Amino acid sequence: MAFVYTTLAIIGTIFFSPLILPVVFLWAVCYDFFNSDLPPGIDQPLKLRFYHSVFMSTLVVGKILEKLGICGDLSLLRFFLEGIPPWRDSKLLIQDLKVDDVPLRIYQPKQPPTVKRRGLLYFHGGAGTFGSIGKTLASFMPLSIKFRPLILLSEECNSVVVSVGYRLAPEHPYPGQYFDCLNATLHFMRNLKEYHVDPTLIIIGGDSCGANFATVICQLLLNKRDLPKVRAQVLIYPGLQGIDFQLPAYQQNASVPILFRKLVLYFCFRYLNKKPLYLDDIIQNCHVPESMKLKYKKWVSADNIPDEFKIRGYKPQKNSSYKPEVYEVIKEVLAMTFSPLLAEDGIICQLPESYIVTCEFDVLRDDGLLYKKRLEENGVQVTWYHSESGFHGLLSFFGYGIFSFLSAKKIMDNTVNYINSL
Repeated sequence: MAFVYTTLAIIGTIFFSPLILPVVFLWAVCYDFFNSDLPPGIDQPLKLRFYHSVFMSTLVVGKILEKLGICGDLSLLRFFLEGIPPWRDSKLLIQDLKVDDVPLRIYQPKQPPTVKRRGLLYFHGGAGTFGSIGKTLASFMPLSIKFRPLILLSEECNSVVVSVGYRLAPEHPYPGQYFDCLNATLHFMRNLKEYHVDPTLIIIGGDSCGANFATVICQLLLNKRDLPKVRAQVLIYPGLQGIDFQLPAYQQNASVPILFRKLVLYFCFRYLNKKPLYLDDIIQNCHVPESMKLKYKKWVSADNIPDEFKIRGYKPQKNSSYKPEVYEVIKEVLAMTFSPLLAEDGIICQLPESYIVTCEFDVLRDDGLLYKKRLEENGVQVTWYHSESGFHGLLSFFGYGIFSFLSAKKIMDNTVNYINSL
């Protein structure tokens, strides 16, 4: 399938005209729609086929425009995602502000509080390269796809929700996103009185790479003794390690929409502002030095995944040889920021109560399962929800009626129930 996308991009570049782009786009949509690998049991497969074909076709057209020097694939993808219609709500006060040039959008119920509220800091997904809190309210432009779930969390959980618009890579280089998230968190935690937030009910969460950011921020805050302790972390289909791309979930869901295994690596390279190289070698874990494999095998290994998650076509990996040249191009994914799953026990045991969502048809499923195991082994209470029909990114479609997925509603209902239990 990757060959077909590359061919389409080359054809579109060579024979470029204003008319060729819609033709290439429609061709890519149709090809992907009829060739997507959708396993039995995945939620609403026809709908998913359509969304994924549009997503991939947008990347193809973006590649053509990038080669022509017009705009990049990430710019086009951001444009499309920002074009989703807004959902305003009269029950909430919505405030926009900036902290150290980082946009924040704050949702809180209009009704004056009778007791102090929960405070939820939320980091959106998008591989660190797309996604946002939306345009400013005064601009009358469409709002972010993350707007609807956060409205629900603010309303149903009587919470002040802070959506953090960390600056995106590659324009703002890694690891700047972590600093943006940390600065926004520190600002909010130092101004809780302004928002009538209970300092004992602070929650930090996110989805996908945003859940990675939330995990890292919770680990960093352990050193901030002058701040209130975080009550809980909410991690929705988190990506937490770059050491093993042969875990059962990566094998089983390598070609399952929306997030292919090679697409994970592609976005990692874009996030790091590097040219994608040695993808097949990285998939075979040739980027990991032998010393690291031995050190972290106790934490990152298929042996730590429950057997029921290995039934669907998993084959144990043969030993792969370390290749220094591969390590050099992608060594950042082995750092503690990219891979907070590798944090030492002395850090893990201090972390707050955790809520983790995993999806069966998600290449990142096992990251969540492995982190759950590490937390529990270190005495941290974990509430786990597994979506048996879910796939990566499905919350992006939440709240759009017939265009939504049933599994997304179940995840949101379960998340609301968890937050309300705190």
